Amino acid sequence: MASLRSASPKLRNYFGENYIPQVCEALLCGLLVTCPPDPLRYLEERIITIMKNGLESLLWDMCIDPSMKPKIRRLSETYLDQLFGLDDQLQHVLWLQVLVYNAPLVAVLQGGYQLPENTLGLNLSQEAMDFQMTPELMIKACTFYTGHLVKTHFCTWKDIAKPRIYENHFLAEKMERAMKYHNFRLQKYVFRHWHSYVKGQIEKIKDILLRIKQIYYSTRLITILTKWREKARYKYKKREDELLLKHEVQLKKWRNKIKFNRSGKQSIPPEPDLSEVSLVGEIHECDISLLPERAVLQIFFYLSLRDVVICGQVCHSWMLMIQTSSLWNGIDFSSVKDMITDKYIVSTLQRWRLNVLRLNFHGCLLRLKTLKSVSFCKNLQELNVSDCPTLTDESMRYISEGCPGVLYLNLSNTTITNRTMRLLPRHFHNLQNLSLAYCRKFTDKGLQYLNLGNGCHKLIYLDLSGCTQISVQGFRSIANSCTGIMHLTINDMPTLTDSCVKALVEKCPRIASVVFIGAPHISDCAFKALSTCNLRKIRFEGNNRITDACFKFIDKCYPNISHIYMVDCKGITDASLKSLSPLKKLTVLNLANCVRIGDMGLKQFLDGPVSTKIKELNLSNCILSDVSIVKLSERCPNLNYLSLRNCEYLTDLGITYIVNIYSLVSVDLSGTDISNEAFCKGSLILEYLDVSYCPQLSDEIIKAVAIYCINLTYLSIAGCPKITDSAMELLSAKCHYLHVLDISGCILLTDQMLEHLQIGCRQLRILKMQYCRLISKEAAKKMSSVVQQQEYSSDDPPLWFGYDYKGEPLTEQHDTMPRKDSESTGKDFTYSSEEEAV
Repeated sequence: MASLRSASPKLRNYFGENYIPQVCEALLCGLLVTCPPDPLRYLEERIITIMKNGLESLLWDMCIDPSMKPKIRRLSETYLDQLFGLDDQLQHVLWLQVLVYNAPLVAVLQGGYQLPENTLGLNLSQEAMDFQMTPELMIKACTFYTGHLVKTHFCTWKDIAKPRIYENHFLAEKMERAMKYHNFRLQKYVFRHWHSYVKGQIEKIKDILLRIKQIYYSTRLITILTKWREKARYKYKKREDELLLKHEVQLKKWRNKIKFNRSGKQSIPPEPDLSEVSLVGEIHECDISLLPERAVLQIFFYLSLRDVVICGQVCHSWMLMIQTSSLWNGIDFSSVKDMITDKYIVSTLQRWRLNVLRLNFHGCLLRLKTLKSVSFCKNLQELNVSDCPTLTDESMRYISEGCPGVLYLNLSNTTITNRTMRLLPRHFHNLQNLSLAYCRKFTDKGLQYLNLGNGCHKLIYLDLSGCTQISVQGFRSIANSCTGIMHLTINDMPTLTDSCVKALVEKCPRIASVVFIGAPHISDCAFKALSTCNLRKIRFEGNNRITDACFKFIDKCYPNISHIYMVDCKGITDASLKSLSPLKKLTVLNLANCVRIGDMGLKQFLDGPVSTKIKELNLSNCILSDVSIVKLSERCPNLNYLSLRNCEYLTDLGITYIVNIYSLVSVDLSGTDISNEAFCKGSLILEYLDVSYCPQLSDEIIKAVAIYCINLTYLSIAGCPKITDSAMELLSAKCHYLHVLDISGCILLTDQMLEHLQIGCRQLRILKMQYCRLISKEAAKKMSSVVQQQEYSSDDPPLWFGYDYKGEPLTEQHDTMPRKDSESTGKDFTYSSEEEAV
C-alpha cells in the first residue's frame, strides 16, 4: 500500500495509535546505518527492545548503536508519515505546538507581555503539549511568523500610505475600454439597422430589375407574337382565299361537266386557263396495260377473288398476270361463298397447293370432300373456318394431319368437340392464334388435352367468347398448358367470375391485353389480380361492378398501359380520370356511356403528362361542357380521334375551339346542340365526320366540309332536315374519296342528289337513305347498281328524330299519325351491287 490518503478513517487511526510509522522508521534507520550481516535476527532483537522500552519512548535513532549515530539535527516529523499519508495530522499537531510554545516568545519580543494559558482556545492533547521543541524549529517558526506578520502589515500600510500615482492612468484605461465597448455596441446597433435597410434596398433593386427584365421580355414577346400573328393570319387568309378560289374553279368546272352530261353533246369543253391548271389537280385517264407488270400485280393484290377471276377474262396478258404464284398466297372464298362451287374450290386448292398460305372459308357451306382438299396445302399458315356448319371433327383430323404448320386457326361458331381439342397439341405444334368463340360442344376435359404431347405452349392469342360451359377448372387447365398467352378475349360470357380470371393469371404472367365484353360479374378483384401482368390493353363493357378502385394505383401497377376501353361502366367517376393522368404511354381512352364523368375529371386528366400522348378519346354521353373542349384544344396537340356524341351541354362556343386541333382525323358530334359554325376549317386531314341528329345544321356546314375536308371518306348527316340538294352538289363536286354516306331523315333531298353522287363520288360504297320521302324508288334502285350496300325508305321520320315529314319540330299536341298518301309506308328497301348483278 503506497499511501493511506484514500483509506478509511478507521485504518488511518489504527496506524496512528499504534505508532506503526515510527516503529518502521526506527527499524529502517537501524538497518541503513548498522547494516547487520543477519538483518532478520537484527530486526527481531530490536523489536524485543522496543517492546521492553514501550512505544512512548520510541525515537528514530534508538535502534542505532551509540557509536554509530550520525551528527544530524533532530527531526520533528517522520518521512514515513508522508509515505503512509499521515503527514497532514502530524503537521497539524506540529503547528499547534509551534504556536503554543512560541506565543510567549513572540509576545515578549513585541512588548514583553505574557499571554495567559490556552489563550488561543486550543484544546491540545497531552502528546502535543509534551512534544519537545528544538532550537532549529524555534528559529524557523519565529522567522516564518515574523515574515508573515511583516508581509501582512506592510501590504496594508503600503495600500494606505502610498500615494495613488497611477489612479488617473487606470481610470483613463478603463474609460477608454468603456468608450470602445460603447462604440462597438453603438456600431453594432446602427449596423444592424443599416444592414437591414441595405438588404431591403438590394431586394427592391433586384425586384425592380426583374420586373424591368420581365417587361422587356414581355414586350419583346408581344412584338414577336404580334408579327407572327399577323403573318399567320396573312397565310391563313391566303390559304383560305386559295381554297375558296380553288373551290369556285372546281365548282364551275363541275357545273360545266353536269351541263355537258345533260345536254349529251360531244363537243370538247373549253380549255382551262393557267390559273385553273395550277389550282385544279386533273387526273388524266390512262391505260393500265401501260403500267409495269409489278405495279399491275400490286393492284391485283387489292382485288377480291371474284374480281381477280373477272380480270383474267379481259385479255391474254391479264390472264398471264393472274397466274403469278404470289397472287394466290391468300385466297378469300368467303366473299364469293354464295356463288362459288365446291368443285372450283377443290381445283383451285389442288392447283395452287404449294403457294397457298392463307385460306378464308368464313360462313362457307362446304362438303367433307372440299374440306379434305385443304390438307393439300402443306404450307398453309392461316385457316379461317368460322361459321362453317359442316365442319366436323373428322374434317379437322384431315386438315391437322396435312397442314402441321398452321399458325392461325379460327374455329369460331363451329360444332367441334373434345376430339378436335385433342388434335390441336398433337399436330399444330407452332399454333399461335386460336379462336374457339361460341364453340359449346367441348368441355373442361377437352381443355385438359391442350397439355398433351408438345402442348400449345406457343399460343399467344386465345378467344373463348361465348363458351359458357368452361368452369374454373377449365381455366386452370388453360393456364397449365398455355403459359405464354399474351392476348385474351372472352366476350358474351355471363358465367365468367373473378375466380376464373385469378386461376388463369396465376400461371400466365405474360398477358398484355384482355377483352371482357358482356361479363357482368367481373369486379375490381379481377382487375387487381391482373396487376401481376404487364397489361397494355384493357377492354371492359357493360359492367357495373367496376369502380374507381381499380384505377387507384394504375400508374404503379400498369405503367405501360396504352389502351383503356371502359364502355358503359356506370361505377366510374371523375376520380378515375384523375388516377389515369400520370400514365405516360396511354394513347387510347374510351369511356363512352360513363355518365358520371364531367368537366372536373377531364380537367384533372388533361393536366397530367398523358395529355400530350393521347390520340383517341371517346367521351360519348358524358356530362361535358364547352370548358372541356377549350381544355382539349390547349392540351392535346396529337389527338386524332374525338367522339363527343350526345354531350348535350356542348354549344357553338366550345365547338369553335376544335379548329385549333389540327391533327384530328375523326370527329363525332352527333346528338349535340351545335349549329353551322365552321369547326372543320383547321381539319384539312379530316376523314371521318358524324354530325347526325343535329337539326340546327343547314347547307353551310356541308359547304364548309366541301371546301376544307376534301379527303373525307365517311359522312353522316342523318337527322338533319335542313340539308338540300345544293349542298349535296357541293359535296359531290369536291369529296371524291367518300366511301360511306348517311343521309337518313334528310327530307328535302331529291333524285337530283343521286345524280350528283353518281358523277362525283365514284368511290361511294355504302349509302343510307332512310326516311327520304322525296327520293323515288326508281332512283334508289338505279343507285343500288353503283354502290355495294344501300338502305332506302320513303317513310316519314320516326318520332325519335324530333321532327315531322315537313321538318317541323314535334310537340306534345302534334299529330304523329302517318300520312295517308304515302304509298310506301312501312317498306324498307335494301339493295346491294351483288343482288343487282344477280
